[in-house]
Amino acid sequence: MQIDITGHHVEVSDSLKEYVREKCQKLERHFDNVVDAHFILTVEKLLHKAEATIMVRGGKIYADATNEDMYAAIDALVDKLDRQVVKHEEKLKDHRRAEGAVSQAVQE
Repeated sequence: MQIDITGHHVEVSDSLKEYVREKCQKLERHFDNVVDAHFILTVEKLLHKAEATIMVRGGKIYADATNEDMYAAIDALVDKLDRQVVKHEEKLKDHRRAEGAVSQAVQE
């Protein structure tokens, strides 16, 4: 997976980059078809905002999170992305296959 990390009004340190990459591994565990991820870390007065756009097979997933701490904002962002990725994966599964197996068992 290609990960791009950009900072607006904040210098993205190596520790922040490593933290984002570490958290992205959680997304890859749930759904292995994540192609590209672009993270934008922003500081606006006292609030830290993390937003991401992830390219997956079948579309894009966007999420953002705001918190007083950048690491907490990244945690909240990855949790939101994880829920969306799992939901996207469920949509891609063929649910009709199970119904066909049940109807065939009834006919026999």
